[in-house]
Amino acid sequence: MQKKSDFVFKYPPNLQELDLATMVSMYRDRGEPRHAAPGKYLACAVTHKLLKNAKWWFGLYYSQAAWDSLLTKHSEGYPLTEAELNLLGILVASEDEPPHREFVEKNIGVNAKLAYLIVNDIRQFGFIYEDEHGYLTITSNGEKALQGVCRRIYGRRFTPEMLELFHTDPSFARKTASGDDQPTLF
Repeated sequence: MQKKSDFVFKYPPNLQELDLATMVSMYRDRGEPRHAAPGKYLACAVTHKLLKNAKWWFGLYYSQAAWDSLLTKHSEGYPLTEAELNLLGILVASEDEPPHREFVEKNIGVNAKLAYLIVNDIRQFGFIYEDEHGYLTITSNGEKALQGVCRRIYGRRFTPEMLELFHTDPSFARKTASGDDQPTLF
């Protein structure tokens, strides 16, 4: 599926090189205000303007206006990435049988340690619900957030073809493929 925009938050591609403590610290500090040292400036990753105060995202700095513009509709201030799109999308695509947390964590396109943090945060934010056996379901707020990030990236509502898992797991693609059940004769 063709992307319309890459204007969303992104996790660094080499995040797996960090030890767990550093990764957790960086993940927990995302979105925190940072102040430049006296006589120093920070540069916005979007506008490239120099700033005295900015929001921090894994070593990048954003002005408040740039940060706000990266937030997607219905995210309620949560910085959604393609990993969260994959997480929420798997839950929607698997609506007939809720997937287990382990399956979701393995298939959202980030390393296992980061996936664990994301699932916990998304759950605490109220976008998903986890039952006592570890099965995940999406909430109505989670569905709205999913649609917001899908519209930003793909310019349309969610379809399973947007998921990384759809392209890497043929059995998942067959289960979620839309269309009729009429066999083709050609």
